[in-house]
Amino acid sequence: MAGNIRNFVIIAHVDHGKSTLADRFLELTGAVEKRHMKEQFLDQMDLEREKGITIKLQPIRLRYAFGGKEYQLNLIDTPGHADFSYEVSRSLAAVEGAILLVDATKGVQAQTLANLKLAKEEGLAIIPVINKIDLASARVEEVTQSFVDLLKIDESEILRISAKTGQNVENVLQAVIARTPAAKEEVDKSLRALVFDSHFDSFKGVVAYVRVQEGSVRVNDDLFLKASRERGVAKEVGHFSPKEVSDGELKAGQIGYIATGLKEPGMVRIGDTITLAQTAEVEPLQGYAPSKPVVFMSFYPQNPQDFDALKDAISKLKLNDPSFEYEPESHEALGRGFRCGFLGVLHSEIISERLQREYAISLVISRPSVEFKVTDLKGREMSIKTAAAWPQGHQIQSVKEPWVWLEIVTPTSYFSQVVQLLAQLEGQQLDTTNLGVHALSLMYETPLREIVIDFYDKLKSATQGMASMDYQIIDWRPANLVKLEILIAGKKEEAFSQIISREKAFREGKAITEKLKELLPAQQFAVPIQAVADGKIIARETMRAQRRDVTAPLYGGDVTRKRKLLEKQKKGKKELAEKGRVNIPSKVFLDVFRS
Repeated sequence: MAGNIRNFVIIAHVDHGKSTLADRFLELTGAVEKRHMKEQFLDQMDLEREKGITIKLQPIRLRYAFGGKEYQLNLIDTPGHADFSYEVSRSLAAVEGAILLVDATKGVQAQTLANLKLAKEEGLAIIPVINKIDLASARVEEVTQSFVDLLKIDESEILRISAKTGQNVENVLQAVIARTPAAKEEVDKSLRALVFDSHFDSFKGVVAYVRVQEGSVRVNDDLFLKASRERGVAKEVGHFSPKEVSDGELKAGQIGYIATGLKEPGMVRIGDTITLAQTAEVEPLQGYAPSKPVVFMSFYPQNPQDFDALKDAISKLKLNDPSFEYEPESHEALGRGFRCGFLGVLHSEIISERLQREYAISLVISRPSVEFKVTDLKGREMSIKTAAAWPQGHQIQSVKEPWVWLEIVTPTSYFSQVVQLLAQLEGQQLDTTNLGVHALSLMYETPLREIVIDFYDKLKSATQGMASMDYQIIDWRPANLVKLEILIAGKKEEAFSQIISREKAFREGKAITEKLKELLPAQQFAVPIQAVADGKIIARETMRAQRRDVTAPLYGGDVTRKRKLLEKQKKGKKELAEKGRVNIPSKVFLDVFRS
């Protein structure tokens, strides 16, 4: 099969039809039997199907006959949301070509540009494809011109398809073969395989997803991992269909998996080079730049006895998703837990839901926060990643926070709505650029904390899902911030604490107390909900006690009997209020920060 291997990815903005195109590839190549076929076949997690987005990269091997030859096509399906861009960057390093997919109704969007930039940095062959040409609202000619201007190519190189109906999809597979360089099959060299993903299997140990650059690996070969200096044995090697299919051997140019037999998740690192024990001195392959978390949250088990189970679950998820970081922390009120770093709020939401679904651990989750640099009165600078670590106001000399360069791509018709939304942020507009006739690119500077929580949702809502955004941290600037704390029934709930601009403290405190009044389950006693900043109560709401009619069973008799029962109930409620504690379901924590 010399020269017949093609390795490629599909990159696109979220909801541009990437998973649907992958479905058509599976059907055309017969990779999945028709009776087993379903929509979004490569989206294996329930969460992906529920949210309609790809979260995890998924490799699969396809076989396709063209021009009298049979080709082995190794496809890696990648996420489209900005929070999972690290999944995309890892996939790009394992392939030679990329299908750049754009929705004909929406055009080029922010994440399209970000993914294209990553693909160009890797030197990949770019195959431009316009999808959804069958829709009445498709703007094919306009999007074609955008591609011509963006890629500096001839219009004839752009493919126009409908992944939903299958129109012209086979042309894309043929373009992959024609335009993507064949994978180098240097099987005579020492084994060097790049680890681009992994997961933990209780029987096989850590299963590494690899692109074999040189050499070959067989079952029972002694392995050596260059970065971690660990040794293992190839318990099983094979490819994805998308389930793991044992082959007995993987050769240079191919994408597949190696079951290492290692039982500790941390022993196999993303970006590591796997070689054979007898050739342990070979040069390692260039790995990946580590991801940089921008959003930080704390996870605590509701039941303190679940701490060890949470620790084990997080370590296994870290293996499957190396873009989030964690470290143990403890808090007087919440007990032992973990401070975690994520690439965005959606990323944190997905991880928290996976912990609760896949490992059945109920969590207490803090509000998202970004990193701050706080200088105390002695001139010492501290990195503060959660509100719980924020020092007392009288101990702070100065505070700095990260600012970002924000790019928003929007149709011209929604320009005024986007400008109104941006006006609510602390920051300034830098530039506006035309992208063809019907689209604009707006550049903006703003603090990172202004956009990480719900700005993306607001942007989608204001533009009916048509606008998109991307951002990059540019520098650190002075800030006037305060810690906002929430008291429920007189007890401080640290998980709701957040660091915000001092001038927005009252408005945010009022909004949270009102939201909690709606979300918290009713209690047998009245529950005060208070927002505190700088040691002062700045907002308050009170949940009325849930009343049970204790006099309902009475029939006739003196009024004093009813009075006695009501007095007894009143006394009981007072005692509950004095020593009672409100149990907060984990869903409330998610709903509060999502709002």
